Amino acid sequence: MTRLTPTFDRLKSQGKAGFVAYVMAGDPDAGTTLEALKGLADAGADVIELGVPFTDPMADGPTIQRAAIRALDGGMTMKGVLELVRQFRQTHADTPIVLMGYANPFHAFGYAEAAAAMAEAGADGLICVDIPPEEDTELRGALESHGLSFVRLAAPTTSDDRLPQVVNHASGFVYYVSTTGVTGAKSGQTADIETAVARVRKASGLPVAVGFGVKTAERAAEIARVADAVVVGSAIVDALDKDGVEAAVSLCGELANATHTAREHK
Repeated sequence: MTRLTPTFDRLKSQGKAGFVAYVMAGDPDAGTTLEALKGLADAGADVIELGVPFTDPMADGPTIQRAAIRALDGGMTMKGVLELVRQFRQTHADTPIVLMGYANPFHAFGYAEAAAAMAEAGADGLICVDIPPEEDTELRGALESHGLSFVRLAAPTTSDDRLPQVVNHASGFVYYVSTTGVTGAKSGQTADIETAVARVRKASGLPVAVGFGVKTAERAAEIARVADAVVVGSAIVDALDKDGVEAAVSLCGELANATHTAREHK
């Protein structure tokens, strides 16, 4: 069992939605990322998604694309990503960290080797954006053998027939993409998200986190009333790029507070 399960159990017992914050590893350098990771956790992030930079991030909008390029230009590697997790764990033992990225870097590293290194560093799981259920047996098996969660994605285009296959073997939580398109795009309608979250939760038996297009405290609160967690990436990455760690952490605190208190104001 990873840190994800007790984290979501705690949030459920408290009647709260969780806040999931995303940051790109190595953007603009490892030291800044480590400072940001610690700050996000301290500011109220219940789960952190740590992006693994990749040259062709097909699901990501311009903000995260640029972050990936900055990180790669700065020399970030898979080993560097894992070292960041390892260093974060020296001061933060309990906040779950889920790596988020694309299959290519993990395939190049070796699925078995990557899973072993992730577990040793203190990661809790992986979101792999571009590997479908039909092709994930080797990667999923490697993660499972080291007790790591494999977080699957569902989308508005996921049909009732397709959904059971998408969530089969998922663990930790399911990431629901609230709109078609790329990260940082306009978020979906709340009523549609509420219906989708209930459908995904029923099919998977797992908490459902909603992301893509969430930028403001008001929007985070709306989603927190109908989902198990709210995911914010592009807005935090943008704040970090433009105004530094302090601004990104401040935004995280605002969004986390709105998420955690949303159900008090129904």
